[in-house]
Amino acid sequence: MNTATSFLGFRFIKVPPTQHVIHYSKGRVRRAGAGLAFWYFAPYATLVSIPTGSTEIGFIFEETTADFQTVTLQGSVIYRVSDPARLAQLLDFTLHADGRGYRTEDPEKLPQRVANAVQVRAKVELQARPLQEALRAGDAIALAVRSGLEQSPELAALGLTILGLSVLAIKPTPETARAIEAETREALLRKADEATYTRRNAAVEQERAIRENELRTDQVVQEREQELKAQEMRARIGLEEQNRELVALAAENARQEADAKAYGVKHLFAALMGADPRVLQAVAGSGMAPEQLIAQAFQDLATRADSIGQLNITPDLLQNLLGHQAGANGRKR
Repeated sequence: MNTATSFLGFRFIKVPPTQHVIHYSKGRVRRAGAGLAFWYFAPYATLVSIPTGSTEIGFIFEETTADFQTVTLQGSVIYRVSDPARLAQLLDFTLHADGRGYRTEDPEKLPQRVANAVQVRAKVELQARPLQEALRAGDAIALAVRSGLEQSPELAALGLTILGLSVLAIKPTPETARAIEAETREALLRKADEATYTRRNAAVEQERAIRENELRTDQVVQEREQELKAQEMRARIGLEEQNRELVALAAENARQEADAKAYGVKHLFAALMGADPRVLQAVAGSGMAPEQLIAQAFQDLATRADSIGQLNITPDLLQNLLGHQAGANGRKR
């Protein structure tokens, strides 16, 4: 804020440090600098005051994305005048004669020029991106626009320096926002369905794996049981083969023994074929008991009963036979 007083055409002015003042007199620069305080003769003086502090301006405008969707870009830019002399040559920052207020509207046009430069570079960035990407690229767009402003010949010619730029929001139209919201909702629902399907599929796969494991276990158990049965069968077969060999060996032994007995009997009968029957009978009775011999004698008598006239058997003989018979029965009991 400038402070000015007057005395007989002479005026005193004092400017803050954030104001760069240039004092022209008769077409020549008398003094220039920030925060000056001096007297000047008003009829011949021209004062130019340029603010050199940082200035922040907000902007909001609509642009079109690469897929022809309208979006609203909102943000702010901070700049300062780094070369007041150059700006004074392009825009009129002349003060009134009393040192209060500007004579033209040029100082008010400077923020609009900066905002226009921002819009031009933001338009390029938005038109290079589709809607979905543009809505998520606020920081990238801000960096790209600031870099473009720092290299802007127009702003350099005005002696301006960009101190910062931020994009606060990139919004689609309400209709597009509702469409995106619906699309996003559907995408989330699809993801939820896919998650449910994946979870169920995983459960089915686990169940199948468990069932296959059970089947493999049952198969192993069955194979083991079959192997045990086969081993048992082989053992039984081996035992039966041994039994068969034993039976065959016993039969062979029995046959050989029978052959031996038959051979002995054959030769015995061959030897006895020519012998007297009475001799054979006598030989057979050589080991008999007395009662057996008596019985055999009675048998011989019976066979020749027709040639025997009279046979006397004494009681003593019968008593002896009965006594031997009673003794034999007692021994049996």
